Amino acid sequence: MKRNRTLAAAALVATLALTTSACGGSKGGGTSGASGTSGAGFNAAVDKVVNPSDKKGGTLNLWTSTDADSWDPGRAYYASVWNMERFYTRTLLSFDAKPGKDGLKLVPDLASAQPEISSDGKTYTFKMKSGLKFEDGSPITSKDIKYGIERPFAADVVAGGPTYLINDLDQGQNYKGPYTDSDPNKLGLKSVETPDDTTIVFHLAKPDSSFPYLLAMGPAAPVPQKLDTGAKYGDHPVSSGPYKFKSIEPGKGIELVRNENWDPASDPYRKALPDVVKLTVTTNSDDMDARLLNGTADIDYSQTGLSQAAQAKVLADPSLKANTDDPFTGFIRFISIIPKVAPFDNIHCRKAVMYAADTTALQTARGGSYAGAISGNMLPPNIAGYDNYDPYGLTQGKPQLDKAKEELKACGKPDGFTTTIAVRGNKDKEVNTAVALQTALKAINVTVNVDQYDGKLYQSVIGAPDVVHQKGYGLIVMGWGADFPNGAGFLQPQADGRFITKTGNANYPETDDPQINAWFDQAAAEQDPAKAAEIYKQINHKITDNATWLPIVDDKALNYRNPRLTNVYFNDALQEVDFQALGVSDGK
Repeated sequence: MKRNRTLAAAALVATLALTTSACGGSKGGGTSGASGTSGAGFNAAVDKVVNPSDKKGGTLNLWTSTDADSWDPGRAYYASVWNMERFYTRTLLSFDAKPGKDGLKLVPDLASAQPEISSDGKTYTFKMKSGLKFEDGSPITSKDIKYGIERPFAADVVAGGPTYLINDLDQGQNYKGPYTDSDPNKLGLKSVETPDDTTIVFHLAKPDSSFPYLLAMGPAAPVPQKLDTGAKYGDHPVSSGPYKFKSIEPGKGIELVRNENWDPASDPYRKALPDVVKLTVTTNSDDMDARLLNGTADIDYSQTGLSQAAQAKVLADPSLKANTDDPFTGFIRFISIIPKVAPFDNIHCRKAVMYAADTTALQTARGGSYAGAISGNMLPPNIAGYDNYDPYGLTQGKPQLDKAKEELKACGKPDGFTTTIAVRGNKDKEVNTAVALQTALKAINVTVNVDQYDGKLYQSVIGAPDVVHQKGYGLIVMGWGADFPNGAGFLQPQADGRFITKTGNANYPETDDPQINAWFDQAAAEQDPAKAAEIYKQINHKITDNATWLPIVDDKALNYRNPRLTNVYFNDALQEVDFQALGVSDGK
């Protein structure tokens, strides 16, 4: 079909509107808190703006019990880092700064308009806004965007981030990144052209209906070549947004201050209200929750929910509950079962775990019903393609020990076996999850040793298949939300064999099934979201049948918002409160 610029943009927006997000802000629903209580009301920020304001000034105080994996937009994979990037990173397209499903729309950011898309769906042409600058005052050009995209191709230097653009743009060139590029300008990636400083053209080998989403992600952010420090770029990323880094102290926190070279006239989506944004890292999640409730912290940067003790306190106090929201986050919390670690190379041993799991106890370990609904498969209900598939009866909420014991016999381990479960030691809910499964599997004489590792090292521990094999991690506790809001964004990093990497790997079972890989290609070429959803449903069924993933819950997170915060809303694309929109009403 022939498309001009207007039609291409309209089709893109329509596709985004039809495709359901992996982050379920709109599912949270809820009503306001009891009359007479302080706060905007329980779940008030799920689908509308709480305390709208344009008041500038003061310091936004974010706290977290988990440090960033990296502040380098090309390397980061934590959802909250992607959220924070909106303070200091701009891309050609960005998700709109609006609550709920309205935040799913991609809007021009560095681009002056939606792309012109060729009739065959393989060429995307963008024109950029004029007058864009980095924090040092140098202009942001199309070449800076191309260079930023090239950096993650150097997997030995810029490792850990999403690799979608590499998969779409390498096309057999075997490009190794700018650091070894023989091109005099270090811009040798052939599939991206920069005919002038305000034009960038992407040539795809085949249509990819998800491609616009990729251009809104950190690896598509501009990087000035003269200021690139390679693997150390995360020590001071160069800002293209309203804030720049004043300091970064690993394990302690960061401080952002205003970027005087950011032009608000070019950026109608970011309010840039606080003068300073601080993120403080604490290893004590109870301390963080106490600070939230006493007002010295504004919001939990990790957005994973209050601890069980703090949750109980909040839910028992109407005035506190009125300052909380409990949206579906679009994440699934799960335990991955690793086929390359014996005895899980036998599917029957994997099925024994599936049947023996006490899913109610696992849900309780996450925090009970406020933590989410028990899940039966690996696609969240708010992603197009989901159905109620539950081949192992997980949503029944109780173990099926007779079936589990039959599977043990079938896998040649009638007397049980011993395995190890890996879990981030600074994530209390995940540790509780590991212990809950450990307890449940005792009933079938399976001994589970719990190995707690440093959560900030997840990319080089559970994300490194060789390390997983060496340590004998048969089970891995983790969670996943969509990288972008469709079935590919959720499932592909976890199930496409071409996404397996030496570090930063998210395909923990190392699934590399030619049919699944081909289905992903088929869905990418499908312009009809409903037809693509049917393909993602097939993929979900197949990986669920293979018993390499034990889903726990379709995640919800009860988070507290300081009453002094303004412009608080849950954005479905970000799967979190949109940090960059926040302000403070008292100006402090």
